[in-house]
Amino acid sequence: MIDLYTASTPNGWKVSVVLEELGLPYNVHAIDLMSQAQKQPEFLAINPNGRIPAIIDHDPADGGEPITVFESGAIMVYLAEKAGRLMPQDTRGRFSCLQWLMFQMGGIGPMMGQANVFFRYMPEKIPTAIARYQNESRRLFEVLDRRLGESEWLAGSEFSIADIANWCWVRTYKWSGVSVEELPNLRRWLDAIKTREACLKGVTIPHPMPSLDDDGAEEAKANFVKGAQTMVQR
Repeated sequence: MIDLYTASTPNGWKVSVVLEELGLPYNVHAIDLMSQAQKQPEFLAINPNGRIPAIIDHDPADGGEPITVFESGAIMVYLAEKAGRLMPQDTRGRFSCLQWLMFQMGGIGPMMGQANVFFRYMPEKIPTAIARYQNESRRLFEVLDRRLGESEWLAGSEFSIADIANWCWVRTYKWSGVSVEELPNLRRWLDAIKTREACLKGVTIPHPMPSLDDDGAEEAKANFVKGAQTMVQR
């Protein structure tokens, strides 16, 4: 059994989607980011960096003591290798997958994360900062679009953890105020992943997030933004 410590964020979704796709049994431990539960000693013993997600695998492949893994990308690689799925086994395919995973971790995630903060959460709007991160996010979307014009999936012909990692962030483009218009290959890829039941279930863990497309969720969205602003100010 795997214990998953997570919250409803793109980085958290990356791991819950992988677990759902692989069909591995797991227990969810929701971490309340607004109350700074991730900074408490109990969680710091699992991830000394005080960030979600993290896992404890009580049934590792080597049959030894439980293994703790933090950092979403590392967890994704660990789970894919444990199950022998969602990552190509040949050298070329493996590193194609890993490079697009790192593309998300070093580019898409940080740039969209900053766009979210400055565009949506900061009480004081800074136009130059908003433009900087939205423009860079859009540039990275264009890189993805070109790649997806060459290949069905990011790492080649098979769906992989590279697709999951990038999708969990790109799907929130409206939160960042970044357009996906005139990016047909990226939109085709987004639509294709939305047909995967495991992906759709994974992004509801530990609980569904308010959607920008849901006009009935205005109060939930306002509360979420208020909470995020509180976190930014800490």
